[in-house]
Parts: sequence; structure tokens; C-alpha cells
Amino acid sequence: MAPTLPSIDQLLGDFLTTGAVSRVHGLEAGQQQPACRSPTPTGSWETPTVEEALESGSRTVSRRYLSSLKNKLSSGAWRKSYQPGTCPSSGTQEPEEKKIVRELLETEQAYVARLHLLDQVFFQELLKEARGSKAFPEDVVRLIFSNISSIYQFHSQFFLPELQRRLDDWTTTPRIGDVIQKLAPFLKMYSEYVKNFERAIELLATWTDKSPAFQEVITRIQSSEASASLTLQHHMLEPVQRIPRYELLLKEYVQKLPGQAPDLADAQKALDMIFSAAQHSNTAITEMERLQELWEVYQRLGLEDDIVDPSNTLLREGPVLKISFRRSGPMERYLFLFNNMLLYCVPRVIQVGAHFQVRTRIDVAGMKVRELTDAEFPHSFLVSGKQRTLELRARSQEEMISWLQACQAAIDQIEKRNETFKAAVQSPEGDPQEQELQSVELGLRAPQWVRDKMVTMCMRCQEPFNALTRRRHHCRACGYVVCARCSDYRAELKYDANRPNRVCLDCYTFLTGNVLPEEKEDKRRGILEKGAVAGSEQSLICSFLQLLGDKWGKSGSRGWCAIPRDDPLVLYIYAAPQDMRAHTSIPLLGYQVTAGPQADARVFQLQQSGQLYTFKAESEELKGRWVKAMERAASGWSPGESGDKDLSD
Repeated sequence: MAPTLPSIDQLLGDFLTTGAVSRVHGLEAGQQQPACRSPTPTGSWETPTVEEALESGSRTVSRRYLSSLKNKLSSGAWRKSYQPGTCPSSGTQEPEEKKIVRELLETEQAYVARLHLLDQVFFQELLKEARGSKAFPEDVVRLIFSNISSIYQFHSQFFLPELQRRLDDWTTTPRIGDVIQKLAPFLKMYSEYVKNFERAIELLATWTDKSPAFQEVITRIQSSEASASLTLQHHMLEPVQRIPRYELLLKEYVQKLPGQAPDLADAQKALDMIFSAAQHSNTAITEMERLQELWEVYQRLGLEDDIVDPSNTLLREGPVLKISFRRSGPMERYLFLFNNMLLYCVPRVIQVGAHFQVRTRIDVAGMKVRELTDAEFPHSFLVSGKQRTLELRARSQEEMISWLQACQAAIDQIEKRNETFKAAVQSPEGDPQEQELQSVELGLRAPQWVRDKMVTMCMRCQEPFNALTRRRHHCRACGYVVCARCSDYRAELKYDANRPNRVCLDCYTFLTGNVLPEEKEDKRRGILEKGAVAGSEQSLICSFLQLLGDKWGKSGSRGWCAIPRDDPLVLYIYAAPQDMRAHTSIPLLGYQVTAGPQADARVFQLQQSGQLYTFKAESEELKGRWVKAMERAASGWSPGESGDKDLSD
């Protein structure tokens, strides 16, 4: 006569006995193997010890354990082919596949007993105490145990009875593949439990410390024989590990089936469905870790309402140096790159609570990034967004490339999901036109500011700056360095939520369309007012040269020198590369170019009728190109003739 199905109380009674507890823990921890079973294959699933699963006693679940759990699920290492071993023959030979089904049933009975302890003992006792004493909320109890009641009902009322019936009728129906196929889709309910698991452990630790009544109930049950001297946290780990154990047993079952077994096809299909359920658990763990990491980042940022969004994904974070437009040295900053925004932050001096202060949020949509070629600041790159444009410096070339790649990947992903930004947002690297915004973009995106030290005079009126009466200002539309008189205008800028901003005269005219009063029109350009920017882009040769001797007076010992293509017979000398007016111009026609003192081969001179100018190049090669260019200009050579391409710098 076939054995009758045991009741839940009988299962729990079995579970409470010393032998049953030893058998269950031997199976779960890999300490014992049932009769006629081969040794556990390398990489099989192992239950961690309480010390491994829990950090700091019973307060938090080990993140290392959860990561290990996810890695095992995703790598499939524990799902390698099972290597059959030797098995001592018994008096009555039983098919190998039936032995595996029997083990599946026995472990399921032990698992249902564990679920009964969680749902009907821990959960119900805590709910009863919450309703009676009002010492802690019922919702806290429900959040801790998540959907454990649904999992318990599924296994006790459906899965376990079906397995029992199939084993009882094994002679007439030697198969379980069709049963597992029907029940496997319901195993996806474990995703909710796994996703809530870490939060549940945190709530459990919090209310154990906070509520004596809460702690008393848990301590009383944990000290009982039913809990087998294990903590509630240890019992709560059991559902997290259960689905991978199903796959391990079912995989072995498929391998033990004869080639012509009627259950082979159904069992293989059931195995695939169990694997799908395991992947759901893997996805849930990954999502849980993502949200946990995201929450930790938000805490470091001070939990500002406008940036906290659980749908965000952190792509990269790290320190950078911000290249200042006014200060000589770079400043420490910190970047957080999400899938939809870049946060530009300043580290707090006193890191109590928030560790960083968010200075600027730049939307990834419409953002541009490119490398900067700056000898003074190596490993620097530009981030240009609608809200602000930043010049940043990484600690190494590899780090700079990594930031550029991460930002560009985020930009590309936004473009794929948003048809508004289908056009490529990154222009060719090193494009000199990036230094000056296209007129159609004025006011639509934050400009790249020209650094203060790159100019010595207003880039609009060409009047020299000084510390008292003519100070430097930046136009918020084009980024030029201008004086107060040339920036005494305000225009609404779309990138700054249409708020009025200080702009220069030219940008004011373009953005507002207002006709300028006659008294504010530009003065007629003087003979020295040839912009160095244009000279550097359209020059025969240009570079810094040292100006030697007393001839230069207050102009300084170093100047930006250029011979323009549209004025090839004149040498213009500027105080800085971005200046719009030269402080000296020398008509080269008729001058003699001679070598300087033999003590330094980089020195050369211009001489004519008592006039003597002495220069020093940074290298002999650069000196040679300057001498050749000046000799051609002195002889009246024009750029239409051949041979000028080797002079441009």
C-alpha cells in the first residue's frame, strides 16, 4: 500500500527531531550525502555558515554573500555536468532517477518545514504581538517577510503534494518533467522575495534594537527547539538559495535518465524553465545591489530632491581637477556620471552627513565631450552642456580616456532612446571651431569660457585690463573676456532657464535683435587691432618668442608673435594669444635677419637703420622656421608663391 501524504504538522515534527535537523543541514551544507549519491560536483551550491552569511552578528546580511550568490547564478559554475561516482549496491536495486526524485521529495519536505517556521511561527507571532501591544507597526512585519506566505502556500499545497503523488505512483507514471513544467512559472515569485531581502534584514536589525517587544518575540522563537539554535536571518536565507538547488537536482535527474526514457524531453524542458526562474532571482539580486549602491550615492550627495531617482544608473564616479579661468592652479572636484545627468560636485570640508555639495547638474541629453590640447594642463578634457561648460583635468591619460568613453557612451545611449537628439553630438576632436560657439547656439548652451590669463585686453574693444579701472568679466553667451563697458548688457539665455545674464555687446545684438545706439557702435579698427585668434588660425607662422633687450619696455619678456597670411609683410606681437590687439607691429620689408650671439643658437635678430629687435625661440628648429619666414617677408615675398606650407605652426 502506498504511503499516505504527511501533514504539515508531521513534517514540522520530523524537522524538529535531532536526526531530521542533522539530515537537513547535512544536505544543505554539503556535510552529508544521501545513500547511493555521488559526491557533490565541483562548483555546486553550498550553504554559507552563519558567520559568512551575517556580518556583525545578526545586524546585516553580507554583501559579499549576495554578490557570490549572483555570480554563481550568472556564471553557471555550480551547474556543471555531474560526474557519477560509485555507489554500494543495496539489497533492492532502485533506478538512479527515482533516487534523485526521492531526494528531491525529502529536501522539499525539509524546506516546507522551514517555510512553515518562517510563515506560521515567526511571521504570525510577530503580527499577533504588533496587533496586541502596538509596540511596533504591522507594516514593518509585512515588509520583513515580504511574500513568504505565498511561497509557503505554493510549496505546501501544490508542489510538495504533486511530488509525493508522483513518487507514490512511480511504477505506473515514472516521470516528473510534466509536473515541474506546470509549476515552474510560479517560482518567479521568488524575485520579489530576493529583491526585498536586504531591506528586510535591515528592518529586522533596526526594530530588534528599537523595540523590546519585537526583540522578545524573536529571541523566544530562536531559543526554541524548532529554530535549531539558528537565527531568524539564517532561516530567511533559505528561500534565496532554493531555486538553484532545484536546478542542480533536476540536471542530475536528466543525466541519469536512459536515452529512450519517456520523461527525457519533458524533464529537459522543465530544466530550462527552472533555469529561467533562477535567472529571475539573479536579476532581482542585481537590481537590489543597484538600488543599494544608488541609495548610498544619494546619501553622500545629501539626498537632494531633484537628483534622487530610483530609475537612474550610476555609470562612473571619481575625482577630477577643475581648470580655473581666474586662478592659476586647478581645484579639487568630484564627478558623478549617471545615465541621464552629470553631477559636478565640491567635496565638503566637514563630511557630516553629505560628503559632497552639488554645484552643477548637466543633462546628458545635448552634452558634448572632447579632449583638450593644452600643454599647461595635460590630460584635460571639455564637458559642454546646456547648463554649463567645464574644463577638467584627469590624473592620467588613461583616466581621461575612460571619462571621455563613459560620457560618450551615456550620450549615445540617450540618443538611441530620444529621437530629438539623433544627430551626433560630438564634433571631431581638436576642432578649433569648438573654442567659439556657433552663432546659432548662442544662448542655447553654456559656452566655454576663455581663461583670464590668456588675454591682456578686452576681446571686444581691445582696451588693456588693469586691476582698478578696467577689470575682466565673462560674457555668459560667448565666453569672451570683456571689460565692464563692453558687457554692460543683459539678455535672456535659454540654457539658464531664460534668466537675464550679463552678455557682451555683440551677443546682446544677436540675441535681442535691438539696434545699438550710434554712440555705442564699434570704433574704427586701428592699425594694431588684428585679432590674435584669427592670426593663429590664418597665419604663416605663429608661436611664443622671448623678447630680449630693453627695446620692449613694459611689454614683457615673452610675446605671442604671428605673421598673418592676409598681411604677410608685417610681424604682430601680442601679450597673449587671445588678445584682439597687438602691442607692437613691425613692417618686415627691408629688414635684415641675422643670427644672435654664438652663446645661444636659439637667438636671432631683426636689424634696419639703427633699429634692432632680438628674439629667442624655444628650439633651434623653431628658430629656423622664424628666420626663413622673416627673410621671405623682408624680400617682399607673398603667400601666393609656393613653399609656405612648411612654416605654419
